[in-house]
Amino acid sequence: MTSVPKRTSVLLLATAAAGWVDEAGAQSSVTLYGRLNTALEYSYANTATDGTKLGGTGRLTNNRSVFGMRGEEGLGGSLKAVWQIESNVSLDTGQGQVAGRNSRIGLQGDAGTLFMGHWQTPYTEATAGYDPYYPTTAGYMALIGNGSTSSSDNVQDTSSFDRRQKNLVVYKTPSLGGFSGAAAWGVNEEKTTVPRNPGLYSFSAAYDNGPLNIALAYEIHQHYQAAGRNDDAMKAGVSYKFPSTTVALLYERLHYRTATGDLTRNGYYASLVQKLGPGSVRIGFALAGNGAGNATETVGFFRSGAETGATQVTVGYDYPLSKRTALFAYYSRINNKRNAIYDFAINELGVSAGSDPQTIALGMRHFF
Repeated sequence: MTSVPKRTSVLLLATAAAGWVDEAGAQSSVTLYGRLNTALEYSYANTATDGTKLGGTGRLTNNRSVFGMRGEEGLGGSLKAVWQIESNVSLDTGQGQVAGRNSRIGLQGDAGTLFMGHWQTPYTEATAGYDPYYPTTAGYMALIGNGSTSSSDNVQDTSSFDRRQKNLVVYKTPSLGGFSGAAAWGVNEEKTTVPRNPGLYSFSAAYDNGPLNIALAYEIHQHYQAAGRNDDAMKAGVSYKFPSTTVALLYERLHYRTATGDLTRNGYYASLVQKLGPGSVRIGFALAGNGAGNATETVGFFRSGAETGATQVTVGYDYPLSKRTALFAYYSRINNKRNAIYDFAINELGVSAGSDPQTIALGMRHFF
């Protein structure tokens, strides 16, 4: 029996599959894609104000690696059906979850895109590109957005404004002269399981034309902390790409309304990406002000009172091996004031008030 060369057999299988797809009238195109991103880190925190010595540890961290499929089918004219299934891949532990990341089905045309699924909110997407370390341990989500949740409904994570939301309906406008917008509704499914009516409403607007990007975003968390009370957040940012330098600036205000009162906080972020040699130096700086208001609860990483603010500084270098593969190294440190408890939003360490979590990382990233 004559054996079929391996490469030939793969081509025959792909051709047969393509023929079946076309005959079945399914999607006209399917794309497999992914991002593999992991790092070897040494992470530690110095002594907290209560005398606790948190010490250090070596660890292999996963920076939200993904494997996905996306496709579309022409429905006539400009209208087409679009879909995506994106899954978690944990290179460090071998675990994963199908559709654990941005997954959807919807319609796209001249009037924009309307879809349903499990997706990052417009508020989250509006400025994620401003942070050269998003999404890694050093990402700005430690201070901006008050943490990060990879997947949540309206009751699982009630503090973070950097989030991927379950049961989400999203509309995105087309780009008109560089202007675009998005709106999303986190469907109030939990009304039947909790004694309140929690829901999410997220909005963003952007101007993106050439080197300039301007972003505005606003999000409401209905009845997340208490029945009849809504949390909200707003942020505004601008970034500009020079020939060899990219700079970004961001302001954010968070406002929680708890059972005991109000809790507010201002946050600021700035980043610089400077080409140097074959790669680029990347610097991020975040500042969280003291929490203010009469609420007594701690919500996420912060609470009201003196000495509850923090800063985060990250410095690193990204070295490309190809268009899809890169090596990177960075150092990131969160400087907590005496009563502050900010921690890394991804790959948390677990800190005490006043301690300063830090990490040194050497990693590799590949897109396919």
